[in-house]
Amino acid sequence: MHRPRAALTTVSALAAVALAGAIGVPVAMATSEDPTGAPSAATSGKPSGSTSGSTSGKAAVATADDPVTHEENDRVPEGAAWTQHYFPSSDGSDVELHADVLLPEGLEKGEQVPVIMSAGSYFGHSGEIFDEGHPNTGPSDRFGDLVEGIDLFDRGYALVLVDTRGYGGSTGCIDFAGPGEQADVAAAIDWAADQSWSTGAVGMYGKSYDAVTGLIGNNLDQDALKAVVAQEPIWDMYDRVRSNGVPRQEGIIAPSTYNTIAQLPQMADDDERYVKNSQYELTHPECLAANTVNNLIADPGTSYWQDRDLAKHAAGTDTPLFVTQGFLEWNTRAEGMEEYLTNHEGPQRGWLGPWDHVRGNDRTEDGTLKMGREGWFDEIGAFYDEYLKGVEPTTDYPAYSVQDSTGTWRAEDSWPVVDKTARIKLGSGSYVDDGGPQEEQDGSRSSFVKWSEPVERDTRVVGTPKVSLNAKGNGNVLVELHDVAPDGTAVAFDEQAAVVQAGRLTVDLESADWTLAAGHRLAVEIGSIQNGSWVDTPSGQKIKATDVRLELPLDDPAGDVPTEGDRAVWLDSYLAAYTAEMTPGEATFTVPSPGARD
Repeated sequence: MHRPRAALTTVSALAAVALAGAIGVPVAMATSEDPTGAPSAATSGKPSGSTSGSTSGKAAVATADDPVTHEENDRVPEGAAWTQHYFPSSDGSDVELHADVLLPEGLEKGEQVPVIMSAGSYFGHSGEIFDEGHPNTGPSDRFGDLVEGIDLFDRGYALVLVDTRGYGGSTGCIDFAGPGEQADVAAAIDWAADQSWSTGAVGMYGKSYDAVTGLIGNNLDQDALKAVVAQEPIWDMYDRVRSNGVPRQEGIIAPSTYNTIAQLPQMADDDERYVKNSQYELTHPECLAANTVNNLIADPGTSYWQDRDLAKHAAGTDTPLFVTQGFLEWNTRAEGMEEYLTNHEGPQRGWLGPWDHVRGNDRTEDGTLKMGREGWFDEIGAFYDEYLKGVEPTTDYPAYSVQDSTGTWRAEDSWPVVDKTARIKLGSGSYVDDGGPQEEQDGSRSSFVKWSEPVERDTRVVGTPKVSLNAKGNGNVLVELHDVAPDGTAVAFDEQAAVVQAGRLTVDLESADWTLAAGHRLAVEIGSIQNGSWVDTPSGQKIKATDVRLELPLDDPAGDVPTEGDRAVWLDSYLAAYTAEMTPGEATFTVPSPGARD
């Protein structure tokens, strides 16, 4: 009874975005964001009319020495002065990077401000993922919501938007999170810190792609970087395209999408240098081919993927970090998250909960906050003030504000907080790797299920569950955890796929924060992949699994410290889509009540 995570954001819809982008057709999505992380105008929470619009007459174009204000070009935010700059990457190559710089208007010569910087693929002047039809060139308004939300320029910050290699006004072959892009981030941090108008303190801000470059910035461990805000990032790039060897749909869609972005025509009134740089991918088709082929590499142990294992490379880093993560994400899933946070040794803050690919300030059309918690920009502004300016916060915010599957928010000093790790023997079982669901002639099925006794009291599954087994046979496997009510109503709340070969297999599921209500049962389903999230090729073999074990991190909700917040909008959508009926089976294990912390 595997439940496809892509039911509400279908694979065909995601593919349509990539295809439409490739042929230059704007796409209206029913979801909150497209697979690249670029928000739709209806849901982004960007201030309307503050950073873009039509101009009367010819709009001014900035250079390094000739700032342009909103009055001269209304794509420039009010209160800002826009300049453009070019500088080399830090890897010794001939890659030239482009940056749009927005300084507080009227900043006096010799006056300095700290920098909030974002780096990535979405800052091209013609649009984020397709030509947005701007009447003239100007800086991207991707983070116009941040500008307005923290009163960025009145507050005394600069905003620097850097095109990493292959995008916008930068040259070079696109290299998503690889050594090349890491060199670009390093160069951008140092460049922003060294400018005459900079105090030398740099913070990074981003969502999705440019949240990944924020994690890269932390991993570089540069002195100038003082704080990182990373909303819905990818923690390990391999997990984006494969699950333990099984290809994901994203591994097909993402390279096509980013190749399309890298080839976007820029504005006719852009400066000559910008236009020439923006055509780099068009004149170097080998860049696009390499991006496509490299994403097909199956072995996570290759240097290609090891270079992009951001969670591993976070070991020992200490940049103050503020993250968000949706545990019910359909895009950048909670994989490698716990490893990254464990490896990171600096101050941590976060909003975590049962939402999808949204920003902390995103609202529905009727104004409801999608995550459910007020004050995103209040917290972010205080976070940057503390670490970039040395201003002590006047509000005592929780380190982590976490919403679980009941829609209830709690405050935590860290995440995950595990009171007990249950190590449970599940026995054995078998299934036919046929892509089911169906029953074979010999009575075997596409999956088998192990059932717990009803839990005695509310029990939270928190962190990263693991399943291990001895396998006989070759094929693929999908492991799912179901929360089953006494009436048989069931919700699949965690999953992971893997390639199965004869021998011992251990599978880390996605990180979760899900509460089993008293009287509910945990069902562990193991079987063939019946889920559109993966590009599955069933082997047709019967897979026998013995010595199946479940490692289940548990937390006691009775010890929660409440904090403010309402129910995430996506939670009810998820429950509506992924609730089904299961016929309860005989109990073979017990989920213990959480006890003293290990």
